[in-house]
Amino acid sequence: MPLINMKSLLKEARKGNYAVGSFSVANMEMVIGAIKAAEELKSPIILQVAEVRLNHSPLHLIGPMMIKAAEKANVPVAVHFDHGQTIENIEKALDLGFTSVMIDGSHLNINENIKITNKVKELTKSYGASIEAEIGQVGGSEDGSKDIDIKVTRLENAKKFFEATNVDALAVAIGNAHGVYKGEPKLRFDVLSKLNDNLEVPLVLHGGSGINENDFKKCATTGIRKINIATATFNKVKEGVQELNNSLKEYDYFMLHEAEIQAAYENVKKHIEIFGSKNKA
Repeated sequence: MPLINMKSLLKEARKGNYAVGSFSVANMEMVIGAIKAAEELKSPIILQVAEVRLNHSPLHLIGPMMIKAAEKANVPVAVHFDHGQTIENIEKALDLGFTSVMIDGSHLNINENIKITNKVKELTKSYGASIEAEIGQVGGSEDGSKDIDIKVTRLENAKKFFEATNVDALAVAIGNAHGVYKGEPKLRFDVLSKLNDNLEVPLVLHGGSGINENDFKKCATTGIRKINIATATFNKVKEGVQELNNSLKEYDYFMLHEAEIQAAYENVKKHIEIFGSKNKA
């Protein structure tokens, strides 16, 4: 199954009324575990890495690994550069073969967000890649270093933005937040329904870790076509390693390697089943 454009995955998700999981990876073990889960459940999947993670997972190393894993998978896999902050790194990701990039101009005023989004869109055309952008402001921050307030996406702003950019996917703020939630997430399904009813674009949910199963399912049948999962996978891998350390006084590296793969696999598998993309490959 060839490496695939994210736009085509989300188009199929829209037809089938389900969401595709977009899973952040930080090392080889997480890539292996994510692909293993997708292949077992016959699900399309998106592998992603965010720009803020590049200090830990250099793009020139993690990127080719993600792309090769996608090329060798027997299910459709898109490779996405998440929360792009600089044109320089977005272009590097495209040069490596990423089939989708996100430019995050959500912190800018709407006109500046439109301007930088269209600049990146022009860049993606020559690569045949998809583009994602964000309108409104998701809470927290991708790496957990900032406590950013949630600014719920307003329909009039979303319509103006999409009409001016015609992006392939649009991340929206409906009470969701990156990282670990402070208390129970309270998603604004009234806002989501209004956006879904009035916009002809696949919607994206960031800050998926911590949202309950019922809310995920409601999102996946109310216009959300891509759901980002990062913190839940990182935490699951950490817990898998801790369990290994607690249960065995001595073990070799390859047991550690397998524990990380298994933990990533379990978390990705769990979310694929919730999002409704099982058997949709």
